[in-house]
Amino acid sequence: MISFTVTALVFGVVFLAELPDKTALAGLVLGTRYRASYVFAGVAAAFALHVVLAVAAGSVLTLLPQQIVHALTGVLFLGGAAVLLMKKGDEDEDIRKPEDQSFWKVAGAGFMLILVAEFGDLTQIMTANLAARYDDPLSVGLGAVLALWAVAGLGIVGGKALMKRVPLALITKVAALLMTGLGVWSLWEAVAG
Repeated sequence: MISFTVTALVFGVVFLAELPDKTALAGLVLGTRYRASYVFAGVAAAFALHVVLAVAAGSVLTLLPQQIVHALTGVLFLGGAAVLLMKKGDEDEDIRKPEDQSFWKVAGAGFMLILVAEFGDLTQIMTANLAARYDDPLSVGLGAVLALWAVAGLGIVGGKALMKRVPLALITKVAALLMTGLGVWSLWEAVAG
């Protein structure tokens, strides 16, 4: 059974954390150079693989006592908030242009870029934390993958317009604030539980 509440919460947290990420900007660059649907197919497949790995890791954490899990996830959320706030401005990623514009070349370039860039990334770690916290792998996985796909879609299709209207610094601060709240809440549960 999928929990709409958990799915929506995970979606919001992961969406906000991924927006200022370098992979959203890389998706934007790929989307301006290649057919958007081809880029999205590769990026979406890589994000789905990352979510499966993160949820599996988070599910293993549920085997630990709840107080330890709450304390661990609280510390990791606070660390993630700190990383977001201390992150330097966007670096221009050097993205190699495939020789041709075929589906497999473009989707493969998008897949490999995300597969490498997102491995061990903040949102993957957050997804594992959320899977451990809620012990609901399906809801967490669905929320995370939909959030990552939404950010990828925005980056590929409408990233330039979004960044003109909403400052990246504001998005980063909102994501950090949300992660701080989740971190404090998790630590409170660890101490109170």
